[in-house]
Amino acid sequence: MPSLTIVSSAVTSAVVASSLGAQSPRAANPERPTVATHAYTVAAGFAELEQGARAFGVAALREATAWEFNLKIGLARNLQLGMFGPGYVRTSDGVGIGDLGIALKLSHPVSERTTLAVVPSATFPTGNQQRGLGAGRVLASVVGVVSGDLPARFHFDVNAGPVAIGAGKPQWFTSVGLSRGGSIGFAGELFDFTAGAGGPRQRGLLLAVLLSAAEWAVIDAGGAAGLTRETPDQIFVGLTTNWGRIFK
Repeated sequence: MPSLTIVSSAVTSAVVASSLGAQSPRAANPERPTVATHAYTVAAGFAELEQGARAFGVAALREATAWEFNLKIGLARNLQLGMFGPGYVRTSDGVGIGDLGIALKLSHPVSERTTLAVVPSATFPTGNQQRGLGAGRVLASVVGVVSGDLPARFHFDVNAGPVAIGAGKPQWFTSVGLSRGGSIGFAGELFDFTAGAGGPRQRGLLLAVLLSAAEWAVIDAGGAAGLTRETPDQIFVGLTTNWGRIFK
């Protein structure tokens, strides 16, 4: 489900993620602002909202802006439903919503430090294709995830899988991320999309700073630099809030 463009879906990733066995279910555990995701799920019956604004473009950051969200709901232990997408996009061709989507995350801890997950997802043609706000078709992805805790509060996430399935030749997405938790943390990520029917080859480096404003709230800010000609640069700011239990 990842993409840097507004045409396909976005998988955003762990910034201060850590093994959920040591966390309160009320603690925010954001998947943003990186392109990938971590292997952990929201606790069963709990909800968490991620949202953020970004400016991005290939030639200049003023080319486009977007507000994006990801509402995560814990359906059961190690099973999460996500409803995500660009709620607002502005480009030179128009303004509107982008392609909205859903994702299921199935998580499986294999040790105290390492967790695996698979994340199938789909986006739907809710964005106007003529305005460059959507793909004009349903697109699917299946991403595998490995997350692990390292010494000194460091954490890693590795993602890989096919994306933009349904547009023709799929793209292959890979990402390697490293983060460090704490009241002030950081995240770094190197990501890559192969060329396919859904878009050109994209590769970039993302860096972000995270501030834990409360147990249930995390603020992030940072940017990404494109390492290929077709990869947009971007700057962003976001907020993740854990809403607590919404059902038993």
